Amino acid sequence: METVAIFDSPGKGRGLKATKEFWAGDVIFSEASIAAVVFDSLAERICHSCFRRQEKLQRCGQCKFAHYCDRTCQRAGWAEHKLECSAIKAYGKVPNENIRVVARIMWRLDKEGSTVSDMQLTTLDELEDHIADMPEDDLKELKVDIHNFLDYWPHNSKQHTIDDISHIFGVINCNGFSVSDQRGLQAVGVGLFPNLCLVNHDCWPNCTVILNHGKIELRALGKIAEGEELTVAYVDFLNLSEERQRLLKTQYFFDCTCEDCKNRIKDDMKIGGREEDGVKPSEEQVKEATDYCFQMLEKMEKARLNGDYHEVVKICRECIEKTEPVLADTHIYLLRMWSTMSEVQAYLQYFDDAADYARKMVEGYMKLYHPNNAALGMAAMRAGVTHWQAGQIEVAHGMICKAYAILMVTHGPTHPITKDLDAMRIQTEMELRMFKQNEYVYHSMREAALKNKPMTMMHEPKSVEEGIKNLFHRRK
Repeated sequence: METVAIFDSPGKGRGLKATKEFWAGDVIFSEASIAAVVFDSLAERICHSCFRRQEKLQRCGQCKFAHYCDRTCQRAGWAEHKLECSAIKAYGKVPNENIRVVARIMWRLDKEGSTVSDMQLTTLDELEDHIADMPEDDLKELKVDIHNFLDYWPHNSKQHTIDDISHIFGVINCNGFSVSDQRGLQAVGVGLFPNLCLVNHDCWPNCTVILNHGKIELRALGKIAEGEELTVAYVDFLNLSEERQRLLKTQYFFDCTCEDCKNRIKDDMKIGGREEDGVKPSEEQVKEATDYCFQMLEKMEKARLNGDYHEVVKICRECIEKTEPVLADTHIYLLRMWSTMSEVQAYLQYFDDAADYARKMVEGYMKLYHPNNAALGMAAMRAGVTHWQAGQIEVAHGMICKAYAILMVTHGPTHPITKDLDAMRIQTEMELRMFKQNEYVYHSMREAALKNKPMTMMHEPKSVEEGIKNLFHRRK
């Protein structure tokens, strides 16, 4: 691979550096997985070959577990599923996703050796497994998985030592990467991408990772000089420095010493008070509002899990009315409230209200995130759609254009989401021209169109924790 080179990164161990100059949106490298499997919870709703979500899937007639779009997908997935299929039949049940992905990896390594591609920069033996750093509870789970793996692993397959098996489980635990569906909107499985494992973390990275047409792409977020280390964010920058460091230590077993963590950059904005005409609330007022907001977030999440969305709105509105005058418009708890209100009100089809909260959310994100952050782009897209639903075409077009500009960098022009955004951009541009020519005619035509094709309900709101999905898979 000519675009990157392995080097010793100070304080981090092995890393990757650029061997040439890159600009925003450049694909530094793409990589197929050594193996990938669908999550246990989605096994009957996602194609096990192309990872598309389909209403009706065809089940494997042998093991009765694997599901496919059609015969084409089944044939395409047979090379990987063949040994798995007979193992499931012999085992008499389906093992969990961790065992299934480890088995697929080991079958492939047995067949092709430690290097399965000319582009592969490292072997799995060279990757860290961090088993020695695992807490006791995780070690107990690992032992159970290994025990079940040994029962599942066929006697006629090559036999491996406990150490070799443990190592692959450890590698998946700290290096597994979530595989998304065809739209890129939901994590539906887990896979292992060896080259990606070499890219170190930074809270304010110069690269992002996206899954596009079955391969991961490492894409530049801005100008990267020749010789500069390539980094991605393992956790969401919206978390406070202390929380990011805690997550990185418990999930990836290292202490983050990046400038953002050392200097707690933007932490004051994330938990600060609102300034009006040079006057700020007291620290005590901010703390009280923050604590209240945190309690209400927990209440709101319980109501959401119960499907009581009117109660969610009531809780959010009460919290926002009390804390909005005190907390900064970049306060992370207030941003979560606005995000939830926008999503739930759109689901309930109160689009004007949803649009107002979506706009506030995006404006807050713009002050916190890297200008080319994928989460910012997705939030702007959602806000654009919500403003369009509310009939606010000028703001809608502006938000869609902003989202499109970001996703052209983070996702690229061939990604399904970017293609959808481009279609939205063209549509809203046409509607905006019509609106500027004659507002009355525009709104009359819009209402007539919506009557002929009623607005469909938005997807059911998800957990606030899923709003910005961390693509780096972690075993729960």
